[in-house]
Amino acid sequence: MDSVNLYPNHVNPLLYESERPLPKEVAVIGAGTIGPDIAYYLKSSRPECRLILVDIVEKQLKKAEERINGYIQKALDKKKMKPENATAVAENIVYTTDYEDLKNADLVIEAATENLDIKRKIVDMIEGIVREDTIITSNTSSIPAERIFAEARLPSRTTITHFFAPAWRNPAVEVITWNGVDQSIVDYLRWMFCITGKVPFVSRDKLCFILNRIFENWCNDAVLLLDENITARKVDQVSQEFVAAGPFFVLNMTSGNLIIAETNTQKMLEEGEHYKPSYLLRSVNTWLALNPGEKEEVEPQTADVVRNNLLGVLFSQSFDIINKGIGTLEDLNLGCVIGLGFRKGPFDIMRDLGEEKTKEVISGFQKKRPGMPGIEEDYIHYQNFKRSILVDEIDGVKIITIRRPHMMNALNDEVNAEILEVLKENESNPSIKGFVITGYGDQAFCAGAEIGKFTEVLGDFEASVQYSRDCSQLLRYLDSSPKPVVAAINGIALGGGFELAVRCHKLVAAEKAWFQLPEVTLGILPGIGGIVVPYRRWPEGSKTFHNMIRQAARLPAKEAFELGVVSALEDDYLSLIQKAVQEVQEMAGKPIPRIPDKPVDIAPLEPLETPKAGKLQLSKEVVDIIDKTIQEAASQPSFEEALEVNYKASGEVACTESAREGISAFVEKRTPEFNK
Repeated sequence: MDSVNLYPNHVNPLLYESERPLPKEVAVIGAGTIGPDIAYYLKSSRPECRLILVDIVEKQLKKAEERINGYIQKALDKKKMKPENATAVAENIVYTTDYEDLKNADLVIEAATENLDIKRKIVDMIEGIVREDTIITSNTSSIPAERIFAEARLPSRTTITHFFAPAWRNPAVEVITWNGVDQSIVDYLRWMFCITGKVPFVSRDKLCFILNRIFENWCNDAVLLLDENITARKVDQVSQEFVAAGPFFVLNMTSGNLIIAETNTQKMLEEGEHYKPSYLLRSVNTWLALNPGEKEEVEPQTADVVRNNLLGVLFSQSFDIINKGIGTLEDLNLGCVIGLGFRKGPFDIMRDLGEEKTKEVISGFQKKRPGMPGIEEDYIHYQNFKRSILVDEIDGVKIITIRRPHMMNALNDEVNAEILEVLKENESNPSIKGFVITGYGDQAFCAGAEIGKFTEVLGDFEASVQYSRDCSQLLRYLDSSPKPVVAAINGIALGGGFELAVRCHKLVAAEKAWFQLPEVTLGILPGIGGIVVPYRRWPEGSKTFHNMIRQAARLPAKEAFELGVVSALEDDYLSLIQKAVQEVQEMAGKPIPRIPDKPVDIAPLEPLETPKAGKLQLSKEVVDIIDKTIQEAASQPSFEEALEVNYKASGEVACTESAREGISAFVEKRTPEFNK
């Protein structure tokens, strides 16, 4: 693991200060399997750009056009795209067999067949047409950049950008760093992908990179299990303990047999006989796989064999990636979840199993598959990393980024603990002036707290109160932090995300950001200070906070600025972070503003006979508890006593039928029906 070289600048891609704007014209070469999906991702994320899709076969271009139009129509049907956006996405797309149409492209992505000679020829053709400042990348799952771009005229502007199926929806993309590419190109691509909704991971230029080393060996070993008279359906069934879809179902979906056979043959030639692919990969077209929703009975002994084999190959490849410094622990763990559909990252699975069981699994696998990689460092080496946050530093200020893009950067116990650990680690470090907390990407600061253990304490007053106290450890630290902490609100801040933000000493926000406390729509209330802190810090905004807490009203960032909740507004991510850093530096070494430790006068609460949030009928019972809590907390002589009122109200509401209905509806993804 050598994150210094993989990320020589910042690990948060949006901290890169780009001199090059987002591309106005992009091109994709190849209208076969993945090319149209990459094209649709690019156009749907940047409707105003011009897109050129090139293929030598006219029929393929027609199919690609039909596919892209089909995606647009589905997005419209599901109301995930507005009609005016759909028009913009569909417009200004050129389907062409003429490479000369690439001449004005700012970015060209080659996505042709997985053949080195063909890719080299295409790169040569592209370079003969485009400008010298055009970025050229190749989408390949396995071929190193050094081989594809070995004869490039300007290798410094070339690299690999490896997308994952379906490329229009799957957020993962690997950006390869190699000897020939300029670091600014890698940084720019990471920034561009993040701005357009992807999660970029940097990989060394090794065969199969990071995630395909997992995927292709996972699939190959699944096929090898067939030699033990275990059916594909049984393998898929057991594998669903760890992944959303079994390896054989995925092989059918991606038509991946030959690619895996060819790649593993290459790995066998370069890294050892133990990577020899199953002969079945070249002789079977379609597997008798387990389809979504189907079940297959698996004998316990067979299940153990499959489980140990799949975990063995997963652990083996994970150790190998880290041992060789191909990727970081953080990227591999998250990438397996968002890119490959694992329910948990490999190092989280190891943590759940424990050191002894993990070593037993990998040792058994290595005995069965001699030559396969294994543990080379102490077990703790593979567990010692921040799973949910990124940590950067700018001018003596630590930038803590919550990176849970698949969960809209939602909080859980682990996120809170990791943030708290960084704060405590640096509280006595004289070179660190303070901290900025922000969210990954430009959509969400934090979408609230996961339901987590809350379902376990429903109906138990004491347990619910204690749960609120336990969830407040990070916030209580912020209340008395010796160094300033600024929240940089880069997108939506909901529920626990809003509660985290208002406990920071200052807030700065993106102009498009907004705040909301939606707990009442779940039959509960903000349980860790959300009914206390806003009123004590900004009493003049009490009417606004009433509406937020009682009826889940949204607070746009501009209104928050007018109320004084937000101290500054910025129009882009980097400016937002720079302003937050400036705020920290201005507070450094000075008394930090604390939450007032005295009662507060608030606006009267107007009765709500039929409380609603939009069209949703809310629980009158819960709103009554909220009203009582707002008034009681505001009148408390100390901040500590007010917090206790909030915690106890959380316990009270957890014992209502409304809370049980609201949480159940959330879990079951339905609209709640409150009767009280």
